[in-house]
Amino acid sequence: MRNDPMLPRRNLLLAAAGLPLLARAAHAQAADPAWYAAWDAVLQRHVDAQGRIDFAGLVANPGPLDTIAEAIGSSGPYGEPAALAWHINAYNALAMRGIVQRGVPDSLGLVGRYSFFANTAIRIAGRNTSLKAFEDDVVRRMGEERVHFVLNCMVRGCPRLPRTAFRAATMDASLASAAREFCSSPYQVRPDPAARTVRVSQIFDFFGGDFVPAKAPTVIAYINRWREAPIPADWTLRFFDYDWSINRQPAAGRAAG
Repeated sequence: MRNDPMLPRRNLLLAAAGLPLLARAAHAQAADPAWYAAWDAVLQRHVDAQGRIDFAGLVANPGPLDTIAEAIGSSGPYGEPAALAWHINAYNALAMRGIVQRGVPDSLGLVGRYSFFANTAIRIAGRNTSLKAFEDDVVRRMGEERVHFVLNCMVRGCPRLPRTAFRAATMDASLASAAREFCSSPYQVRPDPAARTVRVSQIFDFFGGDFVPAKAPTVIAYINRWREAPIPADWTLRFFDYDWSINRQPAAGRAAG
């Protein structure tokens, strides 16, 4: 998804007094930021029920994404209850815009991934950073491993992209729903009873320490927390290759509604 074991571990632009402070802001936020409504509109217009993105439409009309990026760049969340939803929405919106700005490549190869995640500046709350640094040094430091089921870099290996922005008031329910969907997905978790093996998304490999032992003793044990049909604990765990193809809609497929 966002990380890759082959990407150099770089912290490009965060300083000691940088973005992590956003997650611990002391002020209370009374309402959702105004840009959430604009992000809702983009998602509802350009994302279908399967989470595929109408990049042709976004390229033809990038203005709404540009406006959202300007809002993200100029101010941050206020108060911990609002911070996680804000960070997730910001990451997803800036990732979508980043793909548009790259001319919507067919996929992100090794060099493309390094450039996209680690070597392209984005602006968040008045500071420059990168998608990789923002995820590693801000979002993941909040200690919520389920973010990996909602952060989206617009490729096919990612979790499904919802058609509405995340909200602080329903964040825990949204994370639980996303975890159940991801861990029950026949694409992301692929049991093979005949071989007593389960092949799972490399998200559980890229970010393994966020799941094991932090949240469960094994990856299979973690996945079983969210499945109705548990995987036997003694099965062999394998990771299938991540699909870095851009998750675009078919040429004739525009998001309904």
